[in-house]
Amino acid sequence: MAGKRFERPLRIRFAHCDPAGIVFFPQYLVMFNGLVEDWITEGLDIPYAELLGPRRLGLPIVDLKCAFSAISRMGDDVLLGLQVERVGRSSLALVLDVTGPGPDGGRELRVRSHQTLVCTSLDTHRPVPLPDDLRAALAGHSNDTDESTGD
Repeated sequence: MAGKRFERPLRIRFAHCDPAGIVFFPQYLVMFNGLVEDWITEGLDIPYAELLGPRRLGLPIVDLKCAFSAISRMGDDVLLGLQVERVGRSSLALVLDVTGPGPDGGRELRVRSHQTLVCTSLDTHRPVPLPDDLRAALAGHSNDTDESTGD
């Protein structure tokens, strides 16, 4: 996986945790969704709110895999990361992760997610090609660009 990495620090809050005091696993998906929004807005310089609002484009997840490696607790300062794995005609394959302080003083992987997002019209809910400005902003974020596939 090559390309630029987008990162965002986050402190684990009470609202992220279950009664056991650890992050309730669906909360990682909420964190990742926020990371994708920040990446598009700040990393790619395309306001995410404009994609959904005036442009009527969505980026729903159509394929999702998560591997949970270690727990996160309230108060942990973690780092959320995102890299582009592949850019298709209408889709993006992303790898997202959360790392936190490890027992040896380094960083440990808490969770890694592989996600495929598809650009859709919010009017028809059907796939549409990635818009030109988004495709241009993605240049250099992945070595694997495949416009020949039907995705």
